[in-house]
Amino acid sequence: MSAEAAAGDGRPSRYESQKRRDWNTFGQYLRNHRPPLELARCSGAHVLEFLRYLDQFGKTKVHAAGCPFFGLLCPPGPCPCPLRQAWGSLDALVGRLRAAFEENGGRPEANPFGARAVRLYLREVRDSQAKARGIVYEKKKRKRPPPLPPTDGDAVREADAGGTIGAGQYGHMMIPGGGSGQFAGDGEAQTGPMFPLSVFH
Repeated sequence: MSAEAAAGDGRPSRYESQKRRDWNTFGQYLRNHRPPLELARCSGAHVLEFLRYLDQFGKTKVHAAGCPFFGLLCPPGPCPCPLRQAWGSLDALVGRLRAAFEENGGRPEANPFGARAVRLYLREVRDSQAKARGIVYEKKKRKRPPPLPPTDGDAVREADAGGTIGAGQYGHMMIPGGGSGQFAGDGEAQTGPMFPLSVFH
């Protein structure tokens, strides 16, 4: 069932349900902390402790540097390297907890899940696991905004660039050299030599 359908039935979406479970798990971790830790005093360092604590429940094999399977995408056999939480799981978890923190009354500027130390840790886990597991994490490409439709002003500028004469432009209009003050082409025959108007500017 899609998130829209679940919301229409009055039931929380899969994302909301997972976010609630994650928030409850983090709250239990704070209560079991020695000494117990209040949410208001939680910092980025405590978030790092929580993420490392979760590694014992991980299911992703991360090969050590001395393992013969280090850097192999498909190891041919078992090895004693430990299981860890995958980087993608940790990254998604931090995102959900960051949203839950603010939804439960936390101030955005005091959000420990958005701390610089947490971002650096996630980046380090991503890079180390990519090397150990022989995988490449693709960076998310930013979507370029669609081009704006042309306006009337654009059409005028394109026409001017094409050689047509717009308002305030003289082009190759000629004036008589005799000083009659009339432009060629206004319906009257002109006498005398003709000069380009541009030479007077």
